[in-house]
Amino acid sequence: MNFLSIKDFSGLEILDAIKIAQSIKKNGSKNLLENKFIALMFDKPSLRTRVSFEIGIKRLGGETIYLSKDDVGLGTREPVSDIAKVLDRWVDGIVARVFSHQSLETLSKNTNIPVINALSDLEHPCQALADILTIYEKKKTFENINVAFIGDGNNVSSSLALACSLVGANFIYASPENYKIPIEIWKTAEQYSRQSGTNVSWTNSPEEAANNSDVIYTDVWASMGQEEEKDSRNRDFQGFQVTPQLMSLAKSDAIFMHDMPAHEGEEISKGMLQHPNSAVFDQAENRLYAQQAIIQKIFS
Repeated sequence: MNFLSIKDFSGLEILDAIKIAQSIKKNGSKNLLENKFIALMFDKPSLRTRVSFEIGIKRLGGETIYLSKDDVGLGTREPVSDIAKVLDRWVDGIVARVFSHQSLETLSKNTNIPVINALSDLEHPCQALADILTIYEKKKTFENINVAFIGDGNNVSSSLALACSLVGANFIYASPENYKIPIEIWKTAEQYSRQSGTNVSWTNSPEEAANNSDVIYTDVWASMGQEEEKDSRNRDFQGFQVTPQLMSLAKSDAIFMHDMPAHEGEEISKGMLQHPNSAVFDQAENRLYAQQAIIQKIFS
């Protein structure tokens, strides 16, 4: 089984993964990966993703092999399909953090071992599961929970929209017109929301999205690989900064979330990570347990 998209898990499977993650967080993990080797193939560097996967896999009894962009040259030094076929002979799974989602598809088509998406340009499903776990910990339910995402319709918001619609939470996001979640992903989220009896919607007003919300979530305006667009994006996203004033429009017990790294003065005002309602460090911690739950479901 591969985990390339959050929709690779059904709503019930996501809820099961939350239970597994909570159990691991409370009681520790099983020795599930004894004598197994997992390749961590990272086209993009990362703090949270690398450390949480390395610790999580080792706590499950496995070993990791870190492969950087310079080590592999994914799709440049040699074709992705060739890399996949070689690793398939040696390792028991691949965790890949890549620029192009197509690389993940090619890896999965040319291996017989699990491939886990640790981030692509299209989705960030491991982050989404950690986010959903955090929301459930804080709110104890998804019923009538309003999740507001303020910012770019990127991989993080795409996976979060899908996850919310799968588990039965309402999702609204605010972005400029030209920075919406990709239409195919949005159509899928709408389909899931109809099935779960929830609402997903878009607005160009951060205030409208924040109003009466239980969760306010934001992410950087320019992701890794979009550095040349930073100035234009900063201009386009003026008015979309999450501030204490925007938080005041939400419910009094609303939580603030950010997948980090965060840029104060851009998508958030100074001090937002330390806001009394901030859950960002709990959210970061939960990457560990969510990813262990994913691995447990795949390898059990």
